[in-house]
Amino acid sequence: MVLAILKSLARVLSTIISTVIAFLIYGWRPRNPVPPVQNSLLLMSGTTLARKIRNREITSVEVLKAYINRIQEVEPIINAVVCDRFDEALKEARYIDKVLDSGNVPAYYSREKAPFLGVPFTTKEAFAHKGMTNTSGLVSRKNMLCTKDAAVVARMKEAGAIPIAVTNCSELCMWYESSNFIYGRSNNPYDARRIVGGSSGGEGALHAASGTPIGIGSDIGGSIRMPCFFNGIFGHKPSSGIIPNFGQFPMATGKRNDFLSTGPMCRFAEDLEPMFRVLAGEEGLSKLKMDTTVDLKSLRYFTIVDDGDAGYCSRVSQELRDAQAKAAKYIEESLNVPVVKTMVHRLRLSLPIWSAMMSKHGEVSFTDLMTDGGPQVYPAWELLKWVFQLSNHTLPAIGLGIVEKFDEMMMSKDLQERLCKASDKLRRDFEELLGSDGVLLYPSHPKVAPYHNSPLFTPMNFAYTGIFNMMGFPVTQVPLGLNADGVPLGVQVIALTHNDHLTMAVARKLEEAFGGWKEPV
Repeated sequence: MVLAILKSLARVLSTIISTVIAFLIYGWRPRNPVPPVQNSLLLMSGTTLARKIRNREITSVEVLKAYINRIQEVEPIINAVVCDRFDEALKEARYIDKVLDSGNVPAYYSREKAPFLGVPFTTKEAFAHKGMTNTSGLVSRKNMLCTKDAAVVARMKEAGAIPIAVTNCSELCMWYESSNFIYGRSNNPYDARRIVGGSSGGEGALHAASGTPIGIGSDIGGSIRMPCFFNGIFGHKPSSGIIPNFGQFPMATGKRNDFLSTGPMCRFAEDLEPMFRVLAGEEGLSKLKMDTTVDLKSLRYFTIVDDGDAGYCSRVSQELRDAQAKAAKYIEESLNVPVVKTMVHRLRLSLPIWSAMMSKHGEVSFTDLMTDGGPQVYPAWELLKWVFQLSNHTLPAIGLGIVEKFDEMMMSKDLQERLCKASDKLRRDFEELLGSDGVLLYPSHPKVAPYHNSPLFTPMNFAYTGIFNMMGFPVTQVPLGLNADGVPLGVQVIALTHNDHLTMAVARKLEEAFGGWKEPV
């Protein structure tokens, strides 16, 4: 009882502090959303662009120039792109147009082998692109250039897509605000005072600002889903082990590689599955049922409105509860099926489970990653340096290093094992609930995109996404329109492992009612 009271008091205090500070710092500033889109090419899905390029209704060069111009227009506001290859991309687009105009199209440019021929794409900077930076915001890697492509980058190139830029992320991809001491802080296209999420935050912001049609993120605690939620776009965290993670920095090792997922990010739901197929490849797709026709009326639907008020996270706001309820109501009325409101009580342990699983399977510590092969980093010393603006590391990274050391001292092996067993039990709870034909609606985050720096006072709120990395379940992030302040709403759609086709099908259905991505106004 005492612990519960203390948790509640801490949550109330953090909410008050973050609200007051946000008002003092940002309350008087203008929202400064990105300017409206003028070029209609920027309002087409990647799938549509690919079809029109192949049919010679438009050229790849036209599309590339439209996106390059848009990036240059919105970058002063959102600061999302950290390295580009515009000149090289235009050369590749010209070559593709030349081949298509010749009428002598080689087999590797066929519709089946190159479904995104001539379409630009981006990724978070954590993915290796030959000749481009791959720092993940770590100052010691500032001048490092890649010599080869990450696995998923290579697959997108084989599919005919043209890389144009890489985007900002949080330092070492382990915080949910994308800011670092190399590239600075990225800003939300709907309200520049707000965060873009992390770690794939620059990617999410660039999509929402119509600066890229399709892109790739990665997710070990919500790093695809939170940016997609905060920026009002679609994203998919695949089932564990479907899409290769190779070629990222930092790279998850051992069991943590099962927690990390690489997946698509986009503005239009119709791009999710084609991108997913490219990224998964034949080996990944062989484990799934992507060719199965989904009868949405035959599925079973559930909704859970919060984690049971465990006290670690902020309470889910009423506007997000209402948006999720509207999504459930639409499913009920349009499909004539019930959406059952339920609760899985072990969700109250989401944060402790995530922490225990990451700690148990941490072959490389976060502090070791901060060194990147250089001199040992001491988080407490870095904190003192940070106070005097002498540290090369951000406060969240330093804080995580300190928390990691604290966890090592405070979390006994017995407690760690009990939490890992609780993870197994939670997985069984979901298996009993969902089976092979069930999907779940669950909050993406307790609040809409918060103001900059506010996550420092609510660091545990990622638990709403992080728990599903431990489960290995597929999750599709779905936008549900904008709130009264013009900030995106959304919901997670979850199914059991290897049922990615179900969550993406439900995402397409919800797009019909809620309109998917909405242009910032």
